[in-house]
Parts: sequence; C-alpha cells; structure tokens
Amino acid sequence: MQPSKHGLTVLVGEDELEVRGYLAMALKCLGYSVELAQDGDEVLAYLRSGADVAAVLLDIMMPNRDGLETLREIHLMDPTLPVIMVSGTSSTLNAVSAMKSGATDFLDKPVSHESLRKALGRALEMRRESAIPPVRRAAPVTKAFFGTNPRMKEIHALLGQIGWSEAPVLIQGETGSGKEVIARELHAQSPRAHKPLLKLNCAALPPELVESELFGYERGAFTGAFQKKAGLFETADGGTILLDEIGDMEIRLQAKLLQVLQDQEFQRIGGKETIKVDVRIMAATHRNLEKAIADRSFREDLFYRLNVINLHVPPLRERRDDILAIAQFLIQKHSVRDVPPAALSPELKHAMINYHWPGNVRELENFVRKFMIFRDCVSLTQELQAKSARKQSVPVPIADSVVRPAVAETVTDTAAPILEQVVKAKEQAETEAILAALNSTRWNRKQAAALLKIDYKALLYKMKKLGVEDTPVPVVTPGEPARAIAMAAHSD
Repeated sequence: MQPSKHGLTVLVGEDELEVRGYLAMALKCLGYSVELAQDGDEVLAYLRSGADVAAVLLDIMMPNRDGLETLREIHLMDPTLPVIMVSGTSSTLNAVSAMKSGATDFLDKPVSHESLRKALGRALEMRRESAIPPVRRAAPVTKAFFGTNPRMKEIHALLGQIGWSEAPVLIQGETGSGKEVIARELHAQSPRAHKPLLKLNCAALPPELVESELFGYERGAFTGAFQKKAGLFETADGGTILLDEIGDMEIRLQAKLLQVLQDQEFQRIGGKETIKVDVRIMAATHRNLEKAIADRSFREDLFYRLNVINLHVPPLRERRDDILAIAQFLIQKHSVRDVPPAALSPELKHAMINYHWPGNVRELENFVRKFMIFRDCVSLTQELQAKSARKQSVPVPIADSVVRPAVAETVTDTAAPILEQVVKAKEQAETEAILAALNSTRWNRKQAAALLKIDYKALLYKMKKLGVEDTPVPVVTPGEPARAIAMAAHSD
C-alpha cells in the first residue's frame, strides 16, 4: 500500500459496491490510506488483526451484522477509536441510536467530500485532545468452540500447524457446520493474522459480480464502471481470501482463478496492466467436488491446486456429544449484561440431543437465540420433538457419498422427484411474489425491492434467474395516458 499524506488509515465498512468505491476514492483524495470491508464481521476481523486504524467509517445498514451492533463491538474493543456512522435514510432515531452507542459523528448519504473531510477532522481532533494515543490492538484471541468430539479435536490440534503454512486449504462440510469459523481460526494463527481476511460467497452473486469483486475493473470496462475499482485480490494483498461455496463458481471464472493461484498475478476487467499479489487462498464448499469434476462443472486442475490441505467438518448429527456443550457456549456468547443466562431443562436437553439438526451449528445457534428470548423449555421441547417426528429420511453427509456410494445413490434417487417438486414450488412462489410487487409498483424495480424487503441487486439477480421479463405489459387505468405508464415502468 502506498503511504498516505497523513500517515493514517481509515477502515470503511460498506456493503454497497458503488458507495464503497466512492468512499475509498474520496478518502484517498483527502490523503488517507483506506482498508475496505463488506460487512460488520469483516470490520471486526480487521480490527482484531491488530492493524493500526485511525478511524472507522461505518454504514448503519449491512448484512450479517449491522452497523449499530458492529459499533458497540468496536466501542468495547477500543473506546477511543473514532467511528463515523453513515446512513442512506435520514432518520433522527438512527442518529440518536448511533451517538448513544458511541459514534463520533453521523453522516447522511450521499456523503460529500467536504462533509467527509470535516467529520474526519473533528473525529481525529477529539482523539488528539483526549491525550490518549492510538492503541495498537493485541494479537487476536480466538473464541471459537470446537468441543470434545474426536474429529473436531483432531482438526483443532492441526490448526496451528496448518495456519502457519502458506498452502491453500480446502474446507468441506455441510452448510452451517462451521467451515468459516475454521477458516478464520486458521487465519488468526497464521503469519498473515495482522492482514485482512476477506470473504466472498461465490453462490450469493451472479458470475459477473463475482469476477468484478475478485479482480476489480478499469473505468469504462462495462456499463456503470464510472471509476477504477480494486478487487479483493488487490485489497487482500499480504492477507487471506476465503472463497466460500467455491463449488458454485462458474467454470469460466475457475480458469481465471487457477491462473492467479499459479502465477500470483492477474489483470483487472478491461485492463492491460498485470498486477502481482501475495494472497493465501482458503476455499470452502458443501458440494462433493469429486462428483462435480465427473459432471464437468468443476475443473480438476483447480481442485488439485486448492486441495493441498483438506479439512472435512463433520455435521452436528455426527457429534451429538458436543450439542449441549456448544449450546452452553452459544448461551454465554449471546447473553446480555445484567441478565441471568437461561437454563436448559432436562427434557429440552434430551430433545436437542435426539434432534437431527439439518442446519447444523447455524441452526443450533438460531435455536439458542430463540430460547434466550422466550425461555420456554416446554414449547421448545415440543417443537423439536415434532420436527423429529416429521423427519422421514436422514441426509447423507459429504464424506458418506465417497465412503458408501451405494447408500448415497439410493437416498438421492428416492428423494430427487420430491426435491424437484419443492424447488419448482419455491421458484413459482418467488416468481409470483416478484411479479405482484412489480405490478403494484408499475415495474419500478427499486420500489419493488423495497416492497419485498430485499436488496435491489438481489431482486435483479432473482429476476434473471427466474426468467422474469424485464419489459412489463403496462396496466392502463382509466384516464391515465399510456405514455406516462410506460415511462413509470422503466424508471428506477
């Protein structure tokens, strides 16, 4: 990274790609170094890495962990670190909540260069006047819980040795089993711990966005590319990238990723300059990549390049001896100060051990949070018992599909028609909901996204995936000119 004029680094937490790019450019023009994060988890991970940060610019609305929750965590880590909150909706309530949670300042979008300059100036001046020098945070203390299951203890014992190597790591396991937790532990125990760990979910974005997020683009590379943008490989230089759900990456992008892994260099979209980087790759997937290779949906050469070290995380149903211990750990994790933690009844413990937990640790965590809100052991015990009674077949783990192929094939063949019906019913319901929202807003897609309470880009992706035509048939109401309706239909 080039030295900044001020010698200070500002960490930006913003989930919108265009806004993130604009803030980075504005801060660099003001003479600051910039580090970028897409959500609250990445902001906290970077701060825990021990890097020096002069101030944090934080969007109030972000996925996974919102800005206010992230702000409170930052305030616990370092009360002197200035945090400027940014919001797309001008709300007095948001501003008051942010300031009560420890925010230094509050800015409304769109943020102008001048207001950004003044806010940062005030924040840094307040810190200087407090006579408390910027604190370099200590090396991260990991808080992950692995339990006593033999397979998890074996993985835990290997983390230090694997973490300090520079080899790629492939983590396989069912959705929600804790693959990302292991990746973050590996990064925390590596020589790159002081550098960022950036995550990209390859299944959550269309292939075009995955490519631009990974490799960046030059100005004018495509419609909407108003300025040059650095991708994750540039941003994570010296650190680590976690490619989540790598098995869902488009085959064309797999070839480009393979080139970066081999040569440690790439070109931005629309660019000719070759950029060299030093990035460690970790990949995670719930898919059987060997089967994907046979189906020609995953490159064999990329698999062997990633599969230097392979960790398989067992599903929660295969480590039932850890269910109650993990639940107690999660109760402590989500406990509120001055509120006594809830206690699990013997009946509820028994139901938890016997439940199959198809969503794995993620489902268990959501169940624990629900328990801490309602504190009703009887109803929650009945809920788990009813779910267990409705269970008709046990899902086959990824490892079993390799060790016992005959069993895997039998279950898959039997369940295929039912699963296809479920998928079709879900897609039909989504299509009907999207069309209803579009028709009610006269095909104003941004208003429809707000009505559906989903991100605008997510709506566009779903429309493309479901084959919802982008050109509506205007509904003409009496006395309303058709031309006005057509204009409304294409306005965003």
